[in-house]
Amino acid sequence: MSSPSSPSSTRSGVRDVVVLGSTGSIGTQALDLVRAHPDRFRVVGLTAGGSNRALFEQQVAEFEPAFSGLGEEASTEAAGRPCDVVLNGITGAVGLRPTLAALEAGRTLALANKESLIMGGPLVLERAAPGQIVPVDSEHSAIAQCLRGGTTQEVRRLVLTASGGPFRGRTREQLAEVTVAEALDHPTWSMGPVITINSATLVNKGLEVIEAHLLFGVPFEAIEVVVHPTSVVHSMVEFTDGSTLVQASPPTMMIPIALGLAWPDRVPDAAPAVDWSRPETWEFHPLDDEAFPAVAVARQAGERGGTAPAVYNAANEVAVAAFRAERLAFVDIVPTVQAVLGRHDVGSEGSLTLEDVLAADDWARRTATQLIEDTRGGTA
Repeated sequence: MSSPSSPSSTRSGVRDVVVLGSTGSIGTQALDLVRAHPDRFRVVGLTAGGSNRALFEQQVAEFEPAFSGLGEEASTEAAGRPCDVVLNGITGAVGLRPTLAALEAGRTLALANKESLIMGGPLVLERAAPGQIVPVDSEHSAIAQCLRGGTTQEVRRLVLTASGGPFRGRTREQLAEVTVAEALDHPTWSMGPVITINSATLVNKGLEVIEAHLLFGVPFEAIEVVVHPTSVVHSMVEFTDGSTLVQASPPTMMIPIALGLAWPDRVPDAAPAVDWSRPETWEFHPLDDEAFPAVAVARQAGERGGTAPAVYNAANEVAVAAFRAERLAFVDIVPTVQAVLGRHDVGSEGSLTLEDVLAADDWARRTATQLIEDTRGGTA
């Protein structure tokens, strides 16, 4: 189990930051942080996918980075340029190449693009020096903070919290008529559309279980998910003596983003703290695997290893796109992912290559697309 280390630059100096996915939710919040702390951070690179060119042009005009560009190729180039920290805030599989480029260039990688770690797995980890990856997911940032309170040998299990999404408490039958608008209405978090739907299906939590296993080297049986509706406790670490360390803060990404850019330092007033003068109730509930099977399916993919996690991620991206286009029912997203995994041959054991990952990703997308079309045509 490893903890992130500090960037190579002087801790007291200004850190040069490259932001990938600058027009998305993570990217725009990171730039808010830079605006608020010009004495701590300087933007030297900006890239985006191109869906919001007007905003991107405004960002480039404001921050005047040494490098800027649109698309995967630009992000990959930016990730390898001189800087202290690369924040990968890209959504989806397209973030894999930039992740690899940042690691190969020796940059500290503040990783919000969980998909690249899920897809790449050993491919990513073998390129990462100890502590080179700083997690920006709120759950994994929380775990990294809690791990400061004990040694690797003292950890019994990791406990990831899940809000339960907008449909917490519903049965599978009650989920049958869920609309896209309902799935995008998250009760506690403001996120991009894909991650919001992933949160509603709990696929996002499944991805996070695999991510926790890879980041911290904890076996899957020692990683638990509990439902915590208010999202104040972001995750926990239970130690062998029975004590549990909790990281708590209001539901905002500003704290994990700030830690990602400044690790191991904290950025003063990155976000408001919990108001302990007000009554606060923390509820925790077991996960309903029958209504929300995504976490169980992710565990299976993670335990199979190889390219199975890449297939899980790719099939889900296709299924979510089909749901948003009203070509697939909400309750059929995870079964589609499971069906694609059931058809996947992980292959022989051996070193995972980028070609293996990309081929599996492409296969999963084509297979998921065909399954959805067959279902719509009544031939599944």
